[in-house]
Amino acid sequence: MTETPDLTHFVEKLDDGRARLNLAVEGMTCAACMFEIEGGLGALPNVTHARANLTSGRVAIEWQADDVDPAAVVGRLAALGYKAYPYDARRMESDEQQEARFLLRCLGVAAFAAMNVMLLSVSVWSGNASDITPEQRDFFHWLSALIALPAVAYAGQPFFRSAIRALLSGRLNMDVPITLGVVLALTLSVFETLHHAEHAYFDSAVMLLTFLLAGRWLDQNMRRRTRAVAANLAALKAETATKFVTESEISEVPVAAIRPGDLVLVRPGERIAVDGEVEDGRSEIDQSLVTGETAHVSAERGTLVYAGTLNVNGTLRVRVGAADRGTLLDEVTRLLDRAVEARSHYVRLAERAARLYAPVVHLTAILTMIGWVLLGASWHFAVVTAIAVLIITCPCALGLAIPAVQVVASGALFRGGVLLSSGDAIERLASVDTIVFDKTGTLTLPEPELVDAGRIAPETLALAARLALASRHPLAAAIARAAGATAPLDGACEEPGQGVSALVDGEELRLGRPSWCGLEAEAGRVAASDPEASVIAFRHGTTTAVFAVRQRLREDATAVLAGLRARGFAVEILSGDRDAAVSHVARQLGVSEVRSGATPADKIARIEALRAGGRKVLMVGDGINDAPALAAADVSLSPVTAAHLTQSASDAVFLGDRLQPVATALAVTRRARRVMTENLWLAVVYNAVAVPVAIAGYATPLVAALAMSGSSVLVILNALRAKQGTGDAPWKS
Repeated sequence: MTETPDLTHFVEKLDDGRARLNLAVEGMTCAACMFEIEGGLGALPNVTHARANLTSGRVAIEWQADDVDPAAVVGRLAALGYKAYPYDARRMESDEQQEARFLLRCLGVAAFAAMNVMLLSVSVWSGNASDITPEQRDFFHWLSALIALPAVAYAGQPFFRSAIRALLSGRLNMDVPITLGVVLALTLSVFETLHHAEHAYFDSAVMLLTFLLAGRWLDQNMRRRTRAVAANLAALKAETATKFVTESEISEVPVAAIRPGDLVLVRPGERIAVDGEVEDGRSEIDQSLVTGETAHVSAERGTLVYAGTLNVNGTLRVRVGAADRGTLLDEVTRLLDRAVEARSHYVRLAERAARLYAPVVHLTAILTMIGWVLLGASWHFAVVTAIAVLIITCPCALGLAIPAVQVVASGALFRGGVLLSSGDAIERLASVDTIVFDKTGTLTLPEPELVDAGRIAPETLALAARLALASRHPLAAAIARAAGATAPLDGACEEPGQGVSALVDGEELRLGRPSWCGLEAEAGRVAASDPEASVIAFRHGTTTAVFAVRQRLREDATAVLAGLRARGFAVEILSGDRDAAVSHVARQLGVSEVRSGATPADKIARIEALRAGGRKVLMVGDGINDAPALAAADVSLSPVTAAHLTQSASDAVFLGDRLQPVATALAVTRRARRVMTENLWLAVVYNAVAVPVAIAGYATPLVAALAMSGSSVLVILNALRAKQGTGDAPWKS
């Protein structure tokens, strides 16, 4: 009995009448796989869109609603040789971890076997040049076989499985010639050993696997680190909401059951589950994960609130505008998914190269064998020459040309305080000519600081700081940190939306809103002198003070931006913060191109406009509202303090409190790109010389393996130049 999976529950209905299905796909290892999957699914009737994403391991398929059976999509992928299932973040992460461990074990086995077989091969080579007996040579060959055959059988599985799937589905991929080269080299080696020949090629097969497994593990490990977006988004979405079923009765229900117009209750400390308008109550809202602004926003009747934000200290009744679908958080998710689907120039080049590589290699080897037979050579010589062609054209040097530089440059970037999370980020960073910065938490430090402590009497600051310890408000926390307060005042209590108060010796102390403390006029003067600052007032009888708190610019922001402009980069500020604060920062940094009050859609639009004008854009941001723009840009960076979603959407994360890592990333990657270009030319020149030599019959499989290994070593040695001039000093905060 055949079981047909029911996938209709996983189909998403789009607004324009189409349907969409996201699937996780196993076995998608290269650009050629992406081309095969997209072409195969695109051939299904009524399918309007099929896009494979190698980094996330997912495939998105869209079709006219009710015209395609989702099971047929999975069946089509199975016919192509790929196992697919509905995307599940936990299952996919578990599978990826298992695959990474398996690749590492394979690499360890292959490397250990290669070292031992090479030692035996050196003994045979030196013996052939001196006085080794045929029996001793055969012994070394059989000992090599005893090591190589089981090692290759185990370590070669990632390539063998992929090649078999491809062949069973009637297609070729890059693993097919690799598998053929390894298997034929082993078969020929056993044949030569049985016939007491001077040469066997066990070392060739094991060395091939060692180099190729190293490249595959590095690539797979890079891609694995970017696959946590769905889990991070899920953490922000509340699963339930407290709904008023009558004027006085409440019930906790799934968010999916909430409808526009419903009334929900939001308690202190809860994450808001819906977009809506406050109908009753007063509180403060932490919107930092959505807007990027760390200052809490006061919420009272008429205030708009958004799903994913945090209700800090008061109880609110919210009239629902949007719930499960159509919220700001849902819009961010949709924009992020759409931006991530954009296919880079490098991936398109890889697709074309992958489509050409396998058939060209096979055709060259077959024509070599046929040509020698027609010229009168023996079948043995023709087969050996064809195997040599397969081995010598193995894409080791070509495959390592980019990953080797990535590894070296990644180390240099780490020393400069930059951690890469995307395999092709180096190439894309190197092509940047325009840099777009978010303000809050990016050009500024993430935590606000008290900026005018010098004009406040020390005893007043100390008392206000002790009172501030009773509040979780970021402005109060800044005052407490500035004074180093550790002992809170007894009996302090917080008034939602106003501030915190306490009685000391029968006299009330207040810290909070200027209007609550009766200090509006003084607060206005302080705010006018520093438009970017937020103000918080303090009153103790006749003793008063107004504190200016703001996020301080990163220590080296001015110097770094000046240096970037001097090197020819166009610099912009694109922020969701208010105009006064953004303009103030822009003047300090000397940036003339500024946009404030930008929504996630506005940021996407600006990035796309720049790219449409031929610009290569680097986006640097830290808030969830920056995530779609980060994904839409050619390349993106975020500070390590950024939201998890933002880090997942970024191609790299920088460490510390300085902005210098951004400049370091651009300098290192430009040098790395030059080295990558050199490596690619080395690989091309190697093939231009080595392939004709192998076709002409002047290269045995052993010589072919040595040439292949030599080209790989040359590429790696050249890759080491990518770290020159970057310095070895660790990054500093």
